[in-house]
Amino acid sequence: MTGLPGPGTAAAGPTASGPSFVRAVLALGSNLGARQDTLSAAVADLVDRPEVRLCGVSPVVQTKPVGGPDQPDYLNMVIEIETGLSPLELLEHCHAVEAAHLRTREVRWGPRTLDVDIITYDDLVLDDPRLTLPHPRARERAFVLYPWAAMDAQATLAGESVADLAARAEDLPGVRPYDGYVVRDGVLQPAERGGAAL
Repeated sequence: MTGLPGPGTAAAGPTASGPSFVRAVLALGSNLGARQDTLSAAVADLVDRPEVRLCGVSPVVQTKPVGGPDQPDYLNMVIEIETGLSPLELLEHCHAVEAAHLRTREVRWGPRTLDVDIITYDDLVLDDPRLTLPHPRARERAFVLYPWAAMDAQATLAGESVADLAARAEDLPGVRPYDGYVVRDGVLQPAERGGAAL
């Protein structure tokens, strides 16, 4: 099994600079097959081109499905990248990575081997038939907000604290630590620091 980089891990090598690279946040989820292996491989696939560089990785959380038919629990995580791709090019890249992991789109909000969503692309506001930015439902979904806040405690979405949005999200009770993380005082932390699970 390929290991995920540690939470908050920055990519090795120099940070891209200049106007051609922007920061973006991607959310990944899987509830079919070898979920953690799929997430590990997907992160590697997403950054396996020169126009995409890994900047940060959240902890993995286990979550109850939101909407859709009865289905297994998800593993979810968030990554931050720098990219020289346009928003629609990045969307195509995300879809290609999903397809490589046998993602099908048969049932809305149905089970899937891999889901990759663009949550933010710099500060861009976009209303395109193919892509809406910021992601229109991200501010309501703890399975995105909670790991994102764990990766970046100062993160904001449309001017609001991601951590505050996570605390108000209706699906927060369905979020559980996974793979060595626990919740202490409302904060996701490595299990070796102690504390009780959420």
